Amino acid sequence: MITLTDSAISAVRRFMETADASIEGLRIKVEGGGCSGMKYGMKLERTIEQGDSILDFSGLKVLVDAESVPLLDGVTVDFTDGLEGTGFKFENPNATKSCGCGKSFSC
Repeated sequence: MITLTDSAISAVRRFMETADASIEGLRIKVEGGGCSGMKYGMKLERTIEQGDSILDFSGLKVLVDAESVPLLDGVTVDFTDGLEGTGFKFENPNATKSCGCGKSFSC
């Protein structure tokens, strides 16, 4: 389903360590919006919701709601930190169109 690179896993763990509250995992979802029709969302989640798919990446839980599962099939999430920008990058082999920032897409 989803692949997280080692760099992405390390970045999420750093963010979890600095969180004010207990974090259950990282939620990755797809919702309507963005310039291409759908956009990726990520947030540190305190609770697991009923119906969530739970993926394990070396002890890091990634939570995905049922509606987002088919839209994230085959997606790779990476984290880059360099001169040209810092942040999470999504590579979606199912996207037929995406915007320049890489945060929205359509299938």
